[in-house]
Amino acid sequence: MIRSILAVLFVAIFLILSLPIQGVLWIVGKFNPWAKKTVSLAIVSWAFNVVSFISGVKRTVIGEENVPKDTAVLYIGNHRSIFDIVLAYPRVPRPTGFISKKEVLKVPLLNIWMIYMDCLFLDRKDIRKGMEMILTAIDKVKNGISIFIYPEGTRNKTDLPLGEFKKGSFKIAQKTNCPIVPVVINHSDEILEKHAPFIKSTHVTIEYCKPIIMSELSKEDQKNIDQYVKKIVEDTYIKNAQ
Repeated sequence: MIRSILAVLFVAIFLILSLPIQGVLWIVGKFNPWAKKTVSLAIVSWAFNVVSFISGVKRTVIGEENVPKDTAVLYIGNHRSIFDIVLAYPRVPRPTGFISKKEVLKVPLLNIWMIYMDCLFLDRKDIRKGMEMILTAIDKVKNGISIFIYPEGTRNKTDLPLGEFKKGSFKIAQKTNCPIVPVVINHSDEILEKHAPFIKSTHVTIEYCKPIIMSELSKEDQKNIDQYVKKIVEDTYIKNAQ
């Protein structure tokens, strides 16, 4: 209970006290948009690390050297917990936008940080807007901003390692040929989801698989890129499930 209360209090205090910082960054962005993105990344990464510390999360990180540092990538992650972003975001080496559900836009102050960090918001009920969002993500990757997407579309609440991957999630890599980096997180649902509303100290494993370049794959694997990547993520998840 104490961890839950402290985590909620910290997030609330951070969002309120960071309002002036958001104003300064808005001004900075008028003159140097990239500086605004990198500073936003650093501030939010710090806040997420504090949340992890308060929550008693311990991390084992595997394969982080596989993440390219000099180019935008498409991160493909499995999704079992709201803590997945808290765990993954502080480790990205360059500005990265997460694809989130549009409902998050209703959260005051948090929505501003997400916009500053190039996050995109998916309307699951509107196919046309979904396609527009993918086109925006493609433009961001072309401009050096990585994109992090959960191709299952929602949190996996089943006993299966993964839900089905949505093929449209991979259009970003198909249109830009950016590296695809699978990111596999184990045990994140044991922090909160398995005993909500209480937060439990948990040891999680994060593994970054080797980058996948679509143009280097066979025509068959390119055609079925969703299943190709899903197998890598699933095999890695099962390997680290112990």
